[in-house]
Amino acid sequence: MLKKGSKLYSILTGTCPKCHNERMYVEKNPYKLNATLKMHETCSHCGTRYKIEPSFFYGAMYVSYGVGIAFAVAAFIISRYFIGTELLTSFFAIMGTLIFFMPIIMRLSRNIWINLFMSYDASLDKKKK
Repeated sequence: MLKKGSKLYSILTGTCPKCHNERMYVEKNPYKLNATLKMHETCSHCGTRYKIEPSFFYGAMYVSYGVGIAFAVAAFIISRYFIGTELLTSFFAIMGTLIFFMPIIMRLSRNIWINLFMSYDASLDKKKK
């Protein structure tokens, strides 16, 4: 399921959507907040430009809304139905989850957005720069 060559692989690992050989982000750790969204300009392996056009990643804001909702629903279900907390406590669990996972949500959203426009190319996997 999480094999190199699938969109899910690129989305979850943050690798180049074309060759899956290099991480798109300068900093591996998303919790280094000053570099959470800092990306390489191009892939050093296949030369793919990550910013297709100026302001390309503004579209990822719409994706982040959906990803944030998924995290919030998961936090609500876990806190309310598995742990059995009150409604107000579930609200605080949702808020805490969204704050804690915000760097991951932002990166996942960018990864999903760029993978909507680019696909894996197996011929690039063998190419060496």
